[in-house]
Amino acid sequence: MVGKSGVAEEGGAAAAAAVRRWVEAGGGRLVMDGGLATELEANGADLNDPLWSAKCLLSSPHLVRKVHLDYLEAGANIIITASYQATIQGFESKGFSKEQSEDLLAKSVEIAREARDMFLKEHSDRPIQHPILVAASIGSYGAYLADGSEYSGDYGEAGTLEFLKDFHKRRLEVLAEAGPDLIAFETIPNKLEAQAYVELLDECNISIPAWFSFNSKDGVHIVSGDSLIECATIANGCSKVGAVGINCTPPRFIHGLILSIRKVTDKPMLIYPNSGERYDAEKKEWVESTGVSDGDFVSYVNEWCKDGAVLIGGCCRTTPNTIKAISRSLNQRHSSLHLPVA
Repeated sequence: MVGKSGVAEEGGAAAAAAVRRWVEAGGGRLVMDGGLATELEANGADLNDPLWSAKCLLSSPHLVRKVHLDYLEAGANIIITASYQATIQGFESKGFSKEQSEDLLAKSVEIAREARDMFLKEHSDRPIQHPILVAASIGSYGAYLADGSEYSGDYGEAGTLEFLKDFHKRRLEVLAEAGPDLIAFETIPNKLEAQAYVELLDECNISIPAWFSFNSKDGVHIVSGDSLIECATIANGCSKVGAVGINCTPPRFIHGLILSIRKVTDKPMLIYPNSGERYDAEKKEWVESTGVSDGDFVSYVNEWCKDGAVLIGGCCRTTPNTIKAISRSLNQRHSSLHLPVA
């Protein structure tokens, strides 16, 4: 079952309704994939580059396709494209023309769609009943800078609304035109960038449902220090945002963050934390032995479901094994909720 939003026909106000239909078709919960860069590196990719995982769109697209397939085989319903750190400006800095840069952006969606088609063909003997969706990733301006500022939200003089809109506009249009099911605005570090995204969704007349996911390092605010409630309110006020949530945040903070978001929106809630490890922005590496095991990670899943999360996966440093464990946990939970009464 391939995702089809129907939002273009019904209008932008249907974004949350489209996500709810997908969730319902998935039995009440959808499983998102896990860390893309983590798995690319595990498969031999060298991501020591400002483009990060987007480097593989140039050097090894077959690895991106393989990782998407690995997550689908692990039970993911949603795969996120390798475009988090892919920008027209970033590709141009590598010597590519504007047209070539736009083609590389679109390629990220094409690869994910190819992986979905391959997965569905492989399993054609037992038709997949739940949605299989492709989400086009849009990382923050800080992700493009590759200086760790996506974990601080401090953009200095570049931090103006018009600058951010101009930076993201064509990228958003290209990704939307490539035909994903969703637009994923990920790891949003400050309120200003959330506002820029909202205005662009309207001004560019984007008809594909979007999600907004913020990140936090204290369990109360997003990483810039801005109020999570104020940021979630911005997302809630946009009819083209179909889901709101948290990503790339330690699992221990998620419960309180969900409760905060729930105060201002009833849109579907998505949660995909990192492993709990700490990122050292100066060394540009994750600090080992600061995270949780797959078992400990999954132990949080039932709590997040009770809190109202309906789209659950992993972010940095999570793997197909993490997603397989989440999928198994959610399936067990679904079965226990539907046991016959004696």
